[in-house]
Amino acid sequence: MKKLNCCIIAMLCPLCLTAQTVNDNNTPLHLMKPAYKVGYGIPTTDEVKKTMDRVLQYIDGETPAVLVDKNTGREVTKMKEINANTQLKQGGFRLTSYEWGVTYSAVLSAYQATGDNAYRDYVFRRHRFLADIAPAFKRLHEEGKTIDGNVRRVVDPHALDDAGAVCCSMIKAMLADSQLPLRPLIDNYIDYIMNKEYRLSDGIFARLRPQKNTVWLDDMFMGIPAVAYMGQLTGESKYYDEAVRQVMSFAERMWVPEKKLFRHGWVEEMSPHPAFHWGRANGWAILTLCEVLDVLPEQHAGRHQILELLRAHAEGLAALQHQDGFWHQLLDRNDTYLETSATAIYTYCLAHAVNRGWISAKAFGPVALQAWHAVASCVNGCGQVEGVCVGTGMGFDAAFYAYRPVHVMAAHGYGPAIWAGAEIIRLLQLQHPKLNDSAVQFYDQEVPTDQPIFNYDGKIRF
Repeated sequence: MKKLNCCIIAMLCPLCLTAQTVNDNNTPLHLMKPAYKVGYGIPTTDEVKKTMDRVLQYIDGETPAVLVDKNTGREVTKMKEINANTQLKQGGFRLTSYEWGVTYSAVLSAYQATGDNAYRDYVFRRHRFLADIAPAFKRLHEEGKTIDGNVRRVVDPHALDDAGAVCCSMIKAMLADSQLPLRPLIDNYIDYIMNKEYRLSDGIFARLRPQKNTVWLDDMFMGIPAVAYMGQLTGESKYYDEAVRQVMSFAERMWVPEKKLFRHGWVEEMSPHPAFHWGRANGWAILTLCEVLDVLPEQHAGRHQILELLRAHAEGLAALQHQDGFWHQLLDRNDTYLETSATAIYTYCLAHAVNRGWISAKAFGPVALQAWHAVASCVNGCGQVEGVCVGTGMGFDAAFYAYRPVHVMAAHGYGPAIWAGAEIIRLLQLQHPKLNDSAVQFYDQEVPTDQPIFNYDGKIRF
């Protein structure tokens, strides 16, 4: 009877027979392949660069550095032909927006990481182009003519969004090649940032929207890195001092220590003050910390505070990474969508901080690599970056952030994706990641291929 029951069970559940052939004694179950959704492990530098190359090729075609007559569409090639009807040829993105300032910095970083001249040429050609056309448009503007808005923000910036990111990229370009004719544009941008931008009474960058005297976390990046880099370009300590003062003023209002995150906005007369931890804004914040630390002299009195803030922010972010490598639109709200641009910025910043020795490779290296897998999974075959939140103002309710649209033409994802790839290439070149028991581990030195690596059960495998 017992034998009959076993036969009946086997007939009802044929998989049981198969299962009986695989068990913990006869099969190394720990070596079964996990079903990762976005990939896992250690990519090769060639794989990373191929992803970056697709993005570069796409944006190169989508952002032409060309002038046209807005009425006829005819290309304008001579500076003396520029008039009030002349405008930048409209492509998928804008050559002079802050998103493209991020992209220029990212592409320069990619050139430094790869040595591929295509990256350098992309930035240098567009920077030279803007420098060449600016004088003619400036004259028209001073004569009271209405000029192309995309050029107006170069010759007469009205906001940090107009000035800071592009200015910083130009300073970096000049530090790489002092012969680039960018200094007049840089000086114009810096004059706006230092002397014309709206501020609160203590000097912190501020805006009059959406409420009077609002501080935006975004403006850390839109203003501070350019000021810090101006210190390196000129050697004048006043720029370093102003950059540090701004960072600490933002931290005083925006840092939420119990979360180890920044709030997106702070309004002078608001109390109690809500804290919404928007992903991309926190990206701008930690990117600012990286940018300032890159150029701030080691002996500067404010360096230690900024470094400690970076370390705390990195810890807060790492704790909130999704299992697939992304971060959420609202970082501490798992019910909001996974967002690509913030993930790309964190990829760069965590990998960069590891490479600079500011944070532990063992603790944060695996986080950065998994984040790269997430970013790479969002670069489609055309080189477009998917899953990017569109431009976003400020809200004081979760729904505002949770339902912001995503779009493949949102410019915010392209620079961060390239920047992330560039720093992951450096990570692979400078650090020592290995798979140990199927998990990514970082070591202090290269692990010889003949050195034994231990399984979880203590058994040696080679």
